[in-house]
Amino acid sequence: MNLTELLPAQWRAELTPFLDAEATARLGEFVAAEYASETVYPPVEDLFAAYRLCLPADTRVLILGQDPYHGPGQAHGLSFSVREGVRKPPSLNNVFKELAEDVNIPKPVSGDLTGWARQGVLLLNAVLTVRAGKAGSHGNKGWEAFTDATIRALNERDERIVFLLWGSYAKKKAALITNPAHAVLEAGHPSPLNRVGFLGSRPFSAANKALADGGRQLIDWDPRAAG
Repeated sequence: MNLTELLPAQWRAELTPFLDAEATARLGEFVAAEYASETVYPPVEDLFAAYRLCLPADTRVLILGQDPYHGPGQAHGLSFSVREGVRKPPSLNNVFKELAEDVNIPKPVSGDLTGWARQGVLLLNAVLTVRAGKAGSHGNKGWEAFTDATIRALNERDERIVFLLWGSYAKKKAALITNPAHAVLEAGHPSPLNRVGFLGSRPFSAANKALADGGRQLIDWDPRAAG
């Protein structure tokens, strides 16, 4: 599986300088073998959905998750998002609770965040695949270098990008963001297991303020907005 060939051309061009070709090839071999022998999420056709829906030049906000949901029918290539009709996971319920408190958007019925992605929100997981029922099972197999390359490529862009880093794992990626054009907003993880640090952090209004300060178009944070 040639991972870079599966990317949109714009992303391929921007990521290639930050990727080790041999390591990426090994990752592709691992991912192909896992899809061939195990139940892996998201479906292979959704592997790079975040990249397809949000091209580099369109990216205004990045929201970083850790790895995909590992239950049937949940993961579809966008961090924190689930397909329409799928029960919303607890972390996403907290995201929507904060959305209502922060920018007065009523809790959506659907957990599908495609509307955000189409507006320039890159919904990226640090690890892009997972075995069914085994959270973290594809960690430390090479995806981290691939998605770090994504952050490094965005860091090189001149127009402001707001990086929303939720939880200790995501916050470690702040070290990759060195360009003063960009804004880094940290908060606790939205998981209910984390009792402090996310609810009340007002990330959505803060992201739009940072975009406005950088002269960029704001995000309509209603997930039903098509962009």
